[in-house]
Amino acid sequence: MELKDSWDVQSAVQVLKHQTVDTRLWAEAVEWLMLYGPDSIRELLLNSSGVATHECFPDLRAKGYAPDGQACYSVDDLAKSLNISAEEAREMIKEKEKAHKIHHFIDEEDTIKVQ
Repeated sequence: MELKDSWDVQSAVQVLKHQTVDTRLWAEAVEWLMLYGPDSIRELLLNSSGVATHECFPDLRAKGYAPDGQACYSVDDLAKSLNISAEEAREMIKEKEKAHKIHHFIDEEDTIKVQ
C-alpha cells in the first residue's frame, strides 16, 4: 500500500495528538500531512519544521529559497548537521523523491539567494 493511501486527515491528526505514539508512526503521519494534507495543516507543519530546524541545528543556514518560499539547504551542510556523509544524505533524499514521486533537489540557479 502506498503512503498516500495509508492515511486520511482524521487518522493522521489523531496520531499527532496522541501523547505516547511511536516516533516512526508519528513521523509517517506528519509526512503524510505535509504531502497530502490540507493547505492549512501543511503551512502549520512547514512553519513548525522551520522553527524545529533552527532550534535543533542552529548552525544550519538556508542557502536560498525555492519559488514556493521553502528554505533550500546545501546537501553538504545537511549531511554535516546530521553527522552523515553527503552521499548518505543524497541517497536519503533520492529515496524520498522516489517514494513520493516529488522532486526535492532544486538547482541553485532556481532559488532566490539569501543575502
